[in-house]
Amino acid sequence: MTYGGAIPSIRGFTAACIIMDFNSIRLLADADMQAVNALIQRRLHSDVVLINQLSHYIIGSGGKRLRPLLALLVARACGYQGERHVDVAAIVEFIHTATLLHDDVVDESDMRRGKETANNVWGNQAAVLVGDFLYSRSFEMMVDVGSMRIMEILSTTTNTIAEGEVLQLLNCHDPDTTEQRYMEVIHSKTAKLFEAACQLGAVLTGLDTDKEQAMANFGMHLGTAFQLVDDVLDYTADAAEMGKNVGDDLAEGKPTLPLIIAMQRSDAATAALLRQSIEQGGLEHIDTIMQAITATKAIDYTLELAKAEAERAIASLQCLPDSAYRQALESLSWFAINRSH
Repeated sequence: MTYGGAIPSIRGFTAACIIMDFNSIRLLADADMQAVNALIQRRLHSDVVLINQLSHYIIGSGGKRLRPLLALLVARACGYQGERHVDVAAIVEFIHTATLLHDDVVDESDMRRGKETANNVWGNQAAVLVGDFLYSRSFEMMVDVGSMRIMEILSTTTNTIAEGEVLQLLNCHDPDTTEQRYMEVIHSKTAKLFEAACQLGAVLTGLDTDKEQAMANFGMHLGTAFQLVDDVLDYTADAAEMGKNVGDDLAEGKPTLPLIIAMQRSDAATAALLRQSIEQGGLEHIDTIMQAITATKAIDYTLELAKAEAERAIASLQCLPDSAYRQALESLSWFAINRSH
């Protein structure tokens, strides 16, 4: 049996509601993003050849560069006219890339974005150490920016992400993971860097505390919506589009929200099978599991939560004046819940 296709439409949030498509958003920030990419290339350099090879491999392996894009767009939406948003965006991307390297080692992943993972090419030791290099390089760049407030936000962020990684490890193969525990992982592991990227745009501009918090809230809600949709895509997306196999989270014993809800709503026999699949990992019972997820409307439940998070994200932007940059941020909220990969 094959599973794939786009996410089911979310009521009231079809593509017609999107103000700008993703390519238009990227075009709006093109000059800033080119500056970010050039800075990334410069700051990736190391006299150690393996660091150059591995870090360029992972940075150049595709991806939406969504987190640095958010940092740029929020800064411009807040009226920032300087150049430090380029540094902040590059720092955010370095931190994100470091987490990917470490994630793939912990998860024993062999594919990401349709390519072999760095740990699969060079080994776990090299991947972990280059991840450490990217973390340390990002902190060097923070010092260059010369803002203790930015250092505070990003150091707290990296600490929270590490806590989220540990929480996810504790939840792995644990069928008693609750929705609340899983949402804690999302907020710490994924949404926290979205939050920081957006908050920093307000910090650079020197906005008041309320507006700074509003931008942080925007990032947190957007990041949460983004991860919830990722959870859905693990069971519904086309593998070629996603760059990984459908059911990878289940294969690794990760109880993501669709599986948690399906287990709660299933009959005793099906719930027992779902528990066993989480405990043991693997895709032996994928057909039955997909039937349970469909029958319990677990996908619909997860998408409704994502929709609510997107609505909260957009509400957080209303303190900013209308501009193409604010429209781009609103559009990214729709994009997060309507994407197919």
